[in-house]
Amino acid sequence: MKNKFLFLLFLFILYILFNYFFYANNISKDIEQSVFRLHVIANSDSKEDQNLKYKVRDNIINYLNTLCSNSPSKEKTIQIANNNLTTIQKIANNTIQENGFNYSATVEIGNFEFPTKNYGDISIPSGYYDALKVKLGKSTGQNWWCVLYPSLCFIEPEKGIVSDSSKEELKATLSEEEFSLLSYDTPTYKIKFKLIEIFNNNFKLGKK
Repeated sequence: MKNKFLFLLFLFILYILFNYFFYANNISKDIEQSVFRLHVIANSDSKEDQNLKYKVRDNIINYLNTLCSNSPSKEKTIQIANNNLTTIQKIANNTIQENGFNYSATVEIGNFEFPTKNYGDISIPSGYYDALKVKLGKSTGQNWWCVLYPSLCFIEPEKGIVSDSSKEELKATLSEEEFSLLSYDTPTYKIKFKLIEIFNNNFKLGKK
C-alpha cells in the first residue's frame, strides 16, 4: 500500500511538473514572439557616457516615433526599422559627435538574450527577444531598453509610467493570460511571473 501511494505521488508530481513546463514554455514563447524591443548600451558606466546614452535614445525614439508609432504589427515594425538602419546609425553617430565623443555606434537587428526588465508598472520576463540593438563605443556600460512594438517606447520614460493607451495596445497584442502575467495591477502577477522566471532561468536562457 505504501509503495502504491509513493508511486501515485510520484506520478502526480510528474503531472504537475509537466503542466508547469508546458504552461511556462507556451507563455514565455508567446510573449517573446509578440514584442520587438529597442536596446541601447552605453560605452561605459561613467556619468558622461550614461548621459550620452539617454541623448542617443531620445533622438532614435523621436525618429522612430514618426515611423513606427502606428505600426499595425511586429513584423511591420521590424521591416521599418530594418529599412532605416543606416539612418538610425547615422542619428546615433551624429549625437555622439555633437556631444564631443570620439567613438562610434553600431546598430543591428537580431534575437538577443534579455534579463527581466521593469518598465513602469509592466514587467517583461527574461528570455530571447527580437530587438533593435544600438551599441555605443565599447558598449560595456549599463543599458536602456523599451518596447518598440507594441509602442511602449513612445511615452515619457523618466516618469516610469506606461500610458493607458499603450497598455491597451499591449493587451490587444497578448492574450488575457499573458497580459495579466506582465502587469503589476493583476492579482496573479507575482506567482505566475515567478513561475516563468524559474522556467526561463533554468530551461531557456543559455540555449544559444
